[in-house]
Amino acid sequence: MGIIKVENIRVFAYHGCLKEETKIGSDYRVDLKVKANLQISAQTDALEDTVDYVFLNKVIKEEMAVPAKLLETVARRILDRVFNEDALVKNATVLISKLNPPIGGDVQKVTIKMTDRRKK
Repeated sequence: MGIIKVENIRVFAYHGCLKEETKIGSDYRVDLKVKANLQISAQTDALEDTVDYVFLNKVIKEEMAVPAKLLETVARRILDRVFNEDALVKNATVLISKLNPPIGGDVQKVTIKMTDRRKK
């Protein structure tokens, strides 16, 4: 097994329970870690034998563009797509951070973390 991380993806999106959040939008940071067998790609040097991090970045950007009230919902969609669209991924963890959340205090970010594994 090996690990591929795509870290600190910067996204502007419109998630939140408050009307202002869905109109004004916020800055987000997303990290995704996937586990897969990387031994074959290490030998073949072929993109089709690994998890393409360009694909992972694309999934994150597309799912972050679809508004949701909860970051948990967005995280679940990201994980579902990764497992449905790339058979090599065995485990995945996504972290979504909302920067400067409107929670009535001086808070740098709020982060949710969700992990899942491929169902057999």
